[in-house]
Amino acid sequence: MTIWFATNNTHKKAELQAILNTPLKIPSEEGISFDPDEAALTFSENALIKARELKKILKNSDDIVIADDSGLCVDALDGRPGVFSARYGDENGKKISQEQKNLKLLDELGDNKQRSARFICAMALLWDHNRFIIVQETTEGQIVQKNEIRGQGGFGYDPIFLLPRLGRTLAELSAEEKNGLSHRGKAGAVIGGILRKV
Repeated sequence: MTIWFATNNTHKKAELQAILNTPLKIPSEEGISFDPDEAALTFSENALIKARELKKILKNSDDIVIADDSGLCVDALDGRPGVFSARYGDENGKKISQEQKNLKLLDELGDNKQRSARFICAMALLWDHNRFIIVQETTEGQIVQKNEIRGQGGFGYDPIFLLPRLGRTLAELSAEEKNGLSHRGKAGAVIGGILRKV
């Protein structure tokens, strides 16, 4: 059984592979052009779009596809950047670096005392167009102040996302620690349990 992950993000692949403890294939490493239009307004709908798009491309009908859509939702910013987390700050097709995205978000939040936020991950496990399961999980936390960005691990918004009960950002956790409590780790644990029964 071949399991595909509908992403071109090698960081996400490594993370999910460790969570599931099983090898995954991703399009970019197999010479497959994959750039789905993530036009939906919810994480779960976007995850399903990705899964279905990759399934259409695959030649082996028995292959299983996993897809996720995730992002950072900041309460004081009315839930933004949300489903647009990967495109946050991009203008007129011009992409900015993740470090620039982090700084833009901190500038937008400013000195607002409400710092609560959450990462959300919707993960789809798809056998075919009409047979799928979607799991959605969260990691609750807070956005740090601009002078508190820290940590070399993880990726994305991890250096600005604080876990108050640990006193550390996601980027300060080991991969094992992060996978044990993150939004993707929780969703992946459910998906992994289902896969072990297939």
